[in-house]
Amino acid sequence: MISKWAVRFYQMAELVGSWSKDPSTQVGAVITKGNRIVSVGFNGYPYGISDSAGTDDREMKLLKTLHAEENAILFAKQDLTECDIWVTHFPCPNCAAKIIQTSISRVFCPEQSDDFLSRWGDKVKISVEMFEQAKVEINWLSLSELSENKK
Repeated sequence: MISKWAVRFYQMAELVGSWSKDPSTQVGAVITKGNRIVSVGFNGYPYGISDSAGTDDREMKLLKTLHAEENAILFAKQDLTECDIWVTHFPCPNCAAKIIQTSISRVFCPEQSDDFLSRWGDKVKISVEMFEQAKVEINWLSLSELSENKK
């Protein structure tokens, strides 16, 4: 059974992700220590870089965008050793490397849809291997339990 804190932190990651201006992918991340929030982040362009014109093509957008995990790590104002990170999408290998390097100990993520895995499964596999090698615990959150707790 999923805990009330797991539901709260995941719902917070969803809320934070909704702040992203990216209409196609809104990703949120929440870093916690115990039941305290340490930092939050969502995907988007760096501060001061305009993303409102919508003139960048997909490739340029990908080059300029900071991922939710990166933003949460950059905005944290404390050591992240033994912290947890709650994410709406499983971390890419670059974000996995940053999570490992900052000594975050556990990743919480919803089970990924078949559609997501069909597009990003190769990257998920690399991230999983990195986390396993670095002994970062992966916790897959049940979609059915998450949806039951939204009621």
